[in-house]
Amino acid sequence: MVTNTSLEERLAAVEAAIAQLQKQIATPGPTNWLQQITGSFKDEPAFDEVRACGRAIRQGDESFLEVPSNNKKPENYL
Repeated sequence: MVTNTSLEERLAAVEAAIAQLQKQIATPGPTNWLQQITGSFKDEPAFDEVRACGRAIRQGDESFLEVPSNNKKPENYL
């Protein structure tokens, strides 16, 4: 048979767990990975360059990826 002390301890543990769950629910975090990283690169200088490269690739301009044989950067290299 379970003693009153162990019941009280178990009940206290359950109440503590419920309180912790309620605390987690009260302060929900971002719902997905994109919301977690949004804005994290805003102060990164290279980010604008990466965006420009992505835009150029989407528009079909991949010439900036080609390195000439003389190892100079192309004129349109960012």
